[in-house]
Amino acid sequence: MDSLKPKPETAHLLDDLQSIRDLLEEDLLPPLLTETLSADDIPLLSEIVPLDDEEEDEPHPTALPLRLKQSLHTEAQLILQEVVDDFVPQIEAELKRRLEARLERLLALHKP
Repeated sequence: MDSLKPKPETAHLLDDLQSIRDLLEEDLLPPLLTETLSADDIPLLSEIVPLDDEEEDEPHPTALPLRLKQSLHTEAQLILQEVVDDFVPQIEAELKRRLEARLERLLALHKP
């Protein structure tokens, strides 16, 4: 019969999982809903990710070249048109179904 002993190559995985569990125990739990946080308890992004001085000095290009912008706009329009073309038959079928159902209800109301 098979024994329930872990295989030797997977035994270290259990130890790793236990050490991760120990790390996540009490210290890293989120605050309870009954606890309140002050503005000083919430870190700012600049405190977590420091900015390099070199990056601040370089100007960031904000505008795309006109040719690239036009190309992107054209491609976006083509994609949009493809999506519309794909869904038009479904939309038409749903409209037809709803109109027929509505017509039947209206005719049923006005039958003498």
